[in-house]
Amino acid sequence: MRRIDSAQRRSGLVAFAYAVFKKFGDDQAGNLAALLAYYAFVSIFPLLLAFTTVLGYLLRDNPYLQQRLVHSALVEFPVIGDQIRTAGLRGHWYVLVTSVLVSVWGAQGVATAAQNAFNGLWSVPYARRPGFPASLARSFGLLGVMGLAVLVTGLLSGVGGGTGSIGVLLRIAAFAVSAVFNIGIFLLGFRLATAPEVRFRDLAAGAVFSAVVWQALLAIGTVLVAHQIRHQQALYGTFGVVLGLLAWLHLQARLMLYAVEVDVVRARHLWPRSVVAPPLTRADRAAYRAYAESTRRRPADEQDVEVHFAGDAPTDVG
Repeated sequence: MRRIDSAQRRSGLVAFAYAVFKKFGDDQAGNLAALLAYYAFVSIFPLLLAFTTVLGYLLRDNPYLQQRLVHSALVEFPVIGDQIRTAGLRGHWYVLVTSVLVSVWGAQGVATAAQNAFNGLWSVPYARRPGFPASLARSFGLLGVMGLAVLVTGLLSGVGGGTGSIGVLLRIAAFAVSAVFNIGIFLLGFRLATAPEVRFRDLAAGAVFSAVVWQALLAIGTVLVAHQIRHQQALYGTFGVVLGLLAWLHLQARLMLYAVEVDVVRARHLWPRSVVAPPLTRADRAAYRAYAESTRRRPADEQDVEVHFAGDAPTDVG
């Protein structure tokens, strides 16, 4: 193991990849991704049901327009399938109100969980994270960004329709415009979800990567659904739709958090990391100091966090 450790430290690319993987585990980012997926599901599923129900009432005499609008809203989630495309809620007005309230609660949970996740991965101390008024404003800003993303992407999906060579050109143009727009949305979202002390230029690469991955998964999502999810829907019915949507959201969340970890490791030079310790590398010590410092809940002049390692000189504290 020590020979393997020495070899990976000498290889820059392997050392960087292992450092990202190790930090993802140290931060328990898998749990953070699961939390993001849960709140996203709680927000999206009732909202889509309420949306299709409202359209059913308002566009009862125009089923074609109703299906086009539903398709535009669902373009971000290709795993949902025909059950939600054609069916909505049945019941009184308070069923719709309850669904909307649950959706707003879930969406606010997504925004809050995103802030906690991003600031945690960047090891921002609790004392330096935005307080209640600022964090709430950032949460509503993230809600607006997510809503704008779904709306514009849906409209671009509608523009990309048509047949023949003109239709193909329109689809290519709509895809390109959607990709550029998503990059801007992810840049804004990453900025809102991360404390101001993290520089915007350190967030940019991860935001661009996340937007590209999101766009790529949307492009291949229909193929994946046709090959995998459709069989689950036939076998499990609506339960298969739930499993598919949760899996889709969890995959997106994990890839996004990996992109953030790449930014953190790159910006703070947190590689190479040790596979077998001791000895600890410089990056190991910097990472462990940051983990401890991130737990500080009072300003630095009120609470001091010191980290010592075996073999440190008495003055080697952080």
